[in-house]
Amino acid sequence: MRRTSDGIRAWQRGLELAADELAAVWHEFRHSLDGEARNLLMEHYLPLVKYNSERLHAKLPDEVDLDDLVSAGIDGLRDAIESFDQERGVKFETYCAPRIRGAILDALRSMDWVPRLVRARANQLAEGRRRIEARLGRAPLDHELAAFMGLSEAAFGKLIRDAHAVGVISLNRNYQDNDSTRDVRETDIVPDPRSENPLRQVQQHDLRSLITKGLSKPERLILLLYYYEEMTMKEIGATLDLSESRVSQMHSAIITRLRTQLDGRQHEFTPAEA
Repeated sequence: MRRTSDGIRAWQRGLELAADELAAVWHEFRHSLDGEARNLLMEHYLPLVKYNSERLHAKLPDEVDLDDLVSAGIDGLRDAIESFDQERGVKFETYCAPRIRGAILDALRSMDWVPRLVRARANQLAEGRRRIEARLGRAPLDHELAAFMGLSEAAFGKLIRDAHAVGVISLNRNYQDNDSTRDVRETDIVPDPRSENPLRQVQQHDLRSLITKGLSKPERLILLLYYYEEMTMKEIGATLDLSESRVSQMHSAIITRLRTQLDGRQHEFTPAEA
């Protein structure tokens, strides 16, 4: 709030101190379209851009950069200066404020890649939910909200899908971790579908240890080569200098023994959800 008030006061002081010079600069710009005169006008009215940018920025998410709003507002100020007609009897401050604000809003829309239809559906849904919550004093159920909005079940379902067709999350957004003093970014909590589930890795390690425990070296090799290296019985026999039939017999005996050993413990090694 202090920054906004200071900006207004600085702008007002500029008008009081440079009123005569300002009129001369406007006259010079109107008659010659001199670039230097335009730059002087831009510098003089820059606090107006900062004031409007800060007001809008206060209502926006943290990831929106104030400097981006100021940059867009400067473009609006330049257009306002170039199109302003002093003969119409309107103060420039009154004329340029909507142009600055409009330029900033246009820039915000260009940053938003969510289709306007999605935004419109989301706003419609939010407005209906707000109104019925005020009436009921609680969050409405889906069928209550649909009835309040005069929509059938199918139409309400389509509205929900349209409103949530696209979601945008800034990966730069910070969250406070209550268990520590460090900030947590969105990138720290977004799951990576390509990463392996650590619980599944632990279960696989434990299962392998349990299976191979108590087996001889040739028996462990047969299981590892057959199930993990995906070698055939013939290939395993050639590796261990055994016949294919002998490898098959040993494999059958090992499996029978393990089934007895692991009977009733399958739940301990059920694959974890990804």
